[in-house]
Amino acid sequence: MPPSAGGGTAVPQHAQVAGEAAARAASTAPPRQDVDDGWGAPGAAAPELEAALVVPPDQRAAAFFDVDNTIMRGASIFYLARGLYQRNFFSLRDIAGFAWQQLSFLARGENMEHVDEIQARALSFVAGHSVAEMSAVGEEIFDESMARKIWPGTRALARIHLAAGQRVWLVTATPVEVAEVIARRLGLTGALGTVAEHVDGVYTGRLVGSLLHGEAKVEAVRALAEREGLDLASCSAYSDSANDIPLLSLVGNPCAVNPDGALRAYAKAHGWRVRDYRTGRKAARVGIPVAAVAGATVGAIMGAVAANRRFRRRRHPFP
Repeated sequence: MPPSAGGGTAVPQHAQVAGEAAARAASTAPPRQDVDDGWGAPGAAAPELEAALVVPPDQRAAAFFDVDNTIMRGASIFYLARGLYQRNFFSLRDIAGFAWQQLSFLARGENMEHVDEIQARALSFVAGHSVAEMSAVGEEIFDESMARKIWPGTRALARIHLAAGQRVWLVTATPVEVAEVIARRLGLTGALGTVAEHVDGVYTGRLVGSLLHGEAKVEAVRALAEREGLDLASCSAYSDSANDIPLLSLVGNPCAVNPDGALRAYAKAHGWRVRDYRTGRKAARVGIPVAAVAGATVGAIMGAVAANRRFRRRRHPFP
C-alpha cells in the first residue's frame, strides 16, 4: 500500500526536483471565462447577470485532478505517442522499444530500481524538437483524440470548484506542455506535469528530476501551495489510482474517481468520497491484472501504427 503523505519516509531527490520544476512551470492565473466548452451556451445568462454571479476568488483553497482515467478516459501519453508517431517524431522501431520498456515496467512493478531511467529513455524522442512545436502538436492531438475522452462527471466536479472561486490544476505525468493544453482547453487554471529539460527552446531529451508520479506529485502540489499561499487542509484532490494515495492524503478533501480496487478499498476504509462515472461493465474491469492492461495498450499502439501504414500505402502505393 503506498504510504500516506507526510508519513516520515525520505523523499527521493529526483522526485523533489521534479515536483519543484512542475510547480515553477504551472500556470497560476485565474482561468479564462470565455472558454467555449459546449456546455449549453444557448442557455447562458445575459452578460450583466453572469457578471453579478461571479464568485470572489478563494485564494486559500484549490482542487487538483489527476488526468488518466480520472478526468480523461484512457492514458493521455498513449494519445500523445500515437499523435507524435503519425507526425514522424519517431520510428516503428522506437515505438516497439518503448512498448517493450513499458511492459517490463508494468510487469516488474513501480519499485524497480531503474524505473525513472527507463521512462526517461522512453521520452527521449522529443530531443531536438522545440517547446513551441510540442505545444502546437498538443493542441492538435487534443482535438483529434482527447476532447471526446473527457469524463463529463469529473469535468463537472472541476467546474464546481471554479464556480466556488477556487483555482483548479491538473497533476499528471504527461509532459507539462501537453498538460497545460488540456487544462486550458477545459477552462482550468493550469497543470503540474512532467518537465523535460530544454535549452534555448529546444528539448535535450532529458527530464528535470523524474516523471511527475507518486511522491513527485506530492512535492509539486506542496511547492505550488507554498508559492500561492494555499491551505492544503482546505484543498481537494481527485484520482483513480492507489499510486496517488500520497497526493490524496495531502489535502483535506480527497476523492477517489473511477477508482482501481486498491484505491476503492483505501477510500472506503478512510471515509473518503468515491465517484464512479464508468458503466458497470467498465467498472468491473478494475480487477484485470495490470500486465494484461499493458498488453492491450501496447497492442492498441501497434494496431494504430499498422493501420496508419496501410493508410499511407493506399494513398502512396509505391515506396
